[in-house]
This record gives sequence, C-alpha cells and structure tokens, in this order.
Amino acid sequence: MKIELNELTHRYDVDVLRDLTITIEGYKSIAIIGVSGSGKSTLLRILSGLEQPTQGRVRVNNHDVTAPEYRNSVGFVFQSHNLFPHLTLLENITIVLEKTRGYSKKDAHEQAQRFLSLLHLGDQTHKLPRNVSGGQAQRASIARALSVDPEVIFLDEPTSSLDPVLTYDVLNAIKELRELGMEFVLVSHVMSFVHDFADYVVFMKDGEIAEHGPPSILEDPQTESLQDFMAKVP
Repeated sequence: MKIELNELTHRYDVDVLRDLTITIEGYKSIAIIGVSGSGKSTLLRILSGLEQPTQGRVRVNNHDVTAPEYRNSVGFVFQSHNLFPHLTLLENITIVLEKTRGYSKKDAHEQAQRFLSLLHLGDQTHKLPRNVSGGQAQRASIARALSVDPEVIFLDEPTSSLDPVLTYDVLNAIKELRELGMEFVLVSHVMSFVHDFADYVVFMKDGEIAEHGPPSILEDPQTESLQDFMAKVP
C-alpha cells in the first residue's frame, strides 16, 4: 500500500487536520490512533474518499482520492454495522452488488455467500441484523465491504459498540483477512490489537501526526505526547 499526503488541511468550523505531509509505502495494515478529537476518523474518511479535503493532495495506491471512480476501489466499515435493518445479511450484500456493481442476481448471491462464509456467517445468511449478535452483524458489514473486491478496506473503530467477547470475534476475523493478503487502514482504540495487527502506526494529536512508525513505537514512544497517550490507554 502507498499513502501520500501533501499539505493536507481539513476544516469544519476550525482546522481538524493541519498541513499533513507524509508518504507511507510498503505496508499492508496501517493503524491510526489518538484521543477523541485528534483528527484520526476525519483522516480515515478523507483517505477512503468519503470526505473531500479542504486543501492539499491525497493519494492512495496512486489514486487521487477526490476522483469519483476512486470510491469504487475501496470498502468502508463504520463504527456501527450500518446494515439495512429490513434486509437479511445476504440481501444486505446482494443489493449493493446488483445496484452499484451491475451483478446479476445469481452472481451477486454467489459472491455474497462466499464472503459471508469467509467471515464464518454461512449459517446466518437469511437472518435479519436484529436477529444476530452485534459481532455477527459487524462481520456481515465487513463481508459487504469485501464483496466489492476493494483494493483497500477502511475500518473506523469497528468494535467501539461491542462487548469484549464480540470484540474478540470481530478482531479475530480481521486478522484472518489480513493473513489472506488484504490491505487495511483502520482507526482503533484497542492497543493490543493495533500492536499485533498493524505493520505501521500513525499517532494523531490535535490534527497533526505527532509520531509514526512500526508498532514498536507503542512500547518505546519517542514523543512526550505518545508517551502520555500510552500511559493512559489500557
């Protein structure tokens, strides 16, 4: 994976991201960490093409993230599963494939079944989201993101609303996908998972990248801000 930020600034009422310039290349799983309000989720949404930067240039795998076609090359998993409540897990995927990717009903069904099975949901396909656990619903959301054959999958705190047991199920599923060679950028507050999962870590503070490097920076922070952060997180 290759991520290029060149003088990236993003504003709402105030600057949320401030003049970020960095190139990260050669990693398959990148974690963005930091306290609430540090800009990490905003950066993730810009990298995925969900938001347009106020100024600056952003490229992922040599794609301009502001190009309309870029959104078709990535998958996004939100903090809550964001599934259509009136559709089964299977239908939540087939509708996306048919409406946005032009799949036939037969091909969409086969693709959906394949990824639900990959996420260990083969026996849950015809259930509504309310009739499965939160962890299963989140795994179905990941299966939906995978089904469009993305170059990169973006995950925004995918376990934030789950209890410890369901968190384990979801994070274990993500680890299995990483072992299959898929590329991820994620925001997470679970430092043990970040340490085990990520090839590269970006620490955000006050809209800036305060420190970045391999997961070993979590054990031996070089900046006072990351030292303080690590002292306060579980």
